[in-house]
Amino acid sequence: MKVIVADKISERGVELLKQTGWNIVLTTKDTLLGELGDADALIVAQRHARYAGTAAEAPQLRVVGRAESVWITLTWTKPPSVVCW
Repeated sequence: MKVIVADKISERGVELLKQTGWNIVLTTKDTLLGELGDADALIVAQRHARYAGTAAEAPQLRVVGRAESVWITLTWTKPPSVVCW
């Protein structure tokens, strides 16, 4: 499973994600769209307008997680063109 981390999250959070064995990809605003094509999950740190069009770029996207102080809130994307939380 390819998981995109689109915003800065804690190093501990990244470590925990990597322990799953999934392919964890840390992106910047410049590399995000290039990585989304085959991504299964997207983790963002906040609700932000820059993610409004990302679902169209990610046909395999199944879940969007919003990292909050301790929790990651998940939103299942069915169909993937609808991303809201």
